[in-house]
Amino acid sequence: MIGALLGDFVGSRFESAPIKSKDFSLFTSKNSITDDSVLTIAIADSLMNDTPYSQNLKAYYQLYSRAGFGASFHIWASSDQEVPYYSFGNGSAMRVSPVGWYFDTLEEVLEQSRKSAEVTHNHPEGIKGAQAIAAAIFLSRHNLGKQDIKQEIESRFQYDLSRSLGEIRPEYEFDVTCQGSVPESIICFLESEDVEDAIRNAVSLGGDSDTQACIAGSIAEAYYETMPQELKKKVLNSLDSFLYQKVMDFMQTIDQ
Repeated sequence: MIGALLGDFVGSRFESAPIKSKDFSLFTSKNSITDDSVLTIAIADSLMNDTPYSQNLKAYYQLYSRAGFGASFHIWASSDQEVPYYSFGNGSAMRVSPVGWYFDTLEEVLEQSRKSAEVTHNHPEGIKGAQAIAAAIFLSRHNLGKQDIKQEIESRFQYDLSRSLGEIRPEYEFDVTCQGSVPESIICFLESEDVEDAIRNAVSLGGDSDTQACIAGSIAEAYYETMPQELKKKVLNSLDSFLYQKVMDFMQTIDQ
């Protein structure tokens, strides 16, 4: 899950100033966590404490309402309504990484990622995006190679992962849909050498940089099993005490 938080933190300053290069400083004074991290931790909290996903998403929104939430989520989370709004945005995929870590079978991961998505993103593409990322994390945790992960995701979710970043990057534009950003984020992982490289790949697309880096980083952490301590320390230090403790509690839970 820390890979997701790191991707969000690194990518945050490029969302309004996209670049088409991997050559950039990871950290400046403009980095911050966004709704991507807040809602990822909310999902982790739900898993640890058996709290309904919708309840925690709304509660964390109330605590961090200025974290940069999308307009539709803002309307849903600030209201008393529980009805989802048929979204196919990539928010379902960026917050799902704890599900990929928490469960012991792929069937459970797919079922719970669907449930975590459909409280807001009940469009088939919104559900598929969340399931694809959670599945990629689960498969990475279980030591499948990149080619096997690629084939499984393509077969199960009908995503085209055959394109290269060199082919995608020149014409790629900001896209917050699952179908227009999740496959590209997975490719950023597939072409990476480590967690940092996956995040740099995602930022270099010049799209929804914080969310795509969050997604790519979440898979890369599971696959590479480690990341430099200085990167982990940097992003954890960006969290307030409440979020930090939730992350520590979740990491301890999945290590048991």
